[in-house]
Amino acid sequence: MQQDEIWDAEVAESYDTPGTGMFAPDVLGPTVDRLAELADGGRVLEFAIGTGRVAVPLAERGVPVTGIELSQPMIDRLRTKVDEATIPVVVGDMATAVAPGEYTLVYLVFNTISNLLTQDEQVECFRNAARHLVPGGRFVIELWVPELRKLPPGQQAVVWHTEPGYLGLDTYDVLNQQVVSHHVRFDDSRQARLTRSPHRYIWPAELDLMGRLAGFELESRHADWTGGEFTAESRSHVSVYRLSSRA
Repeated sequence: MQQDEIWDAEVAESYDTPGTGMFAPDVLGPTVDRLAELADGGRVLEFAIGTGRVAVPLAERGVPVTGIELSQPMIDRLRTKVDEATIPVVVGDMATAVAPGEYTLVYLVFNTISNLLTQDEQVECFRNAARHLVPGGRFVIELWVPELRKLPPGQQAVVWHTEPGYLGLDTYDVLNQQVVSHHVRFDDSRQARLTRSPHRYIWPAELDLMGRLAGFELESRHADWTGGEFTAESRSHVSVYRLSSRA
């Protein structure tokens, strides 16, 4: 499936879960706090801005936010919250689309860089971030760590989350570094609903090399937005890259 087929009107309509999940205050609050700090009083650009989960509260803090987004239905959902003057959005791919002006911070949250399905596209995403940043500006990526250690020989799937009415599992193609996330939602009936999304997973070390190719150096890496220590057991990371200050 192509990304514009995944992020359609149906997904956009059900994407927001106010107060719960990734919209929960204990998840969203630290994210916005950290990004506001890293913006350092400047303009910020969100790649794959979606429905504005992070951008809207960040703009409410007084941080000038612009977005790039491929999915028009997701932008339409964002427009029910804020207008174009408050958060301008450029329609396009985060690896190639250009937003006007320069920024002190570009950010890409909730694993979204893995929606780019080739290494070349992911490298271009870094280069696109560099094009938008002032010298010394930062690029922040939130990304999950591939759970390959959970795969015994011959097994291709990992169940990564279960709760009443929901089952999440990933199927891995380790030869091609591809993974498909499967989301199964069900109730007491015999019916269930399945949605899927393809990704290219990235090891932290590979991500760092992508950054170096685009002129970045890793400034910090933590397990979460609150600054928790990143360890071998961490399931995700928040990595901050800084662009060379040389013009």
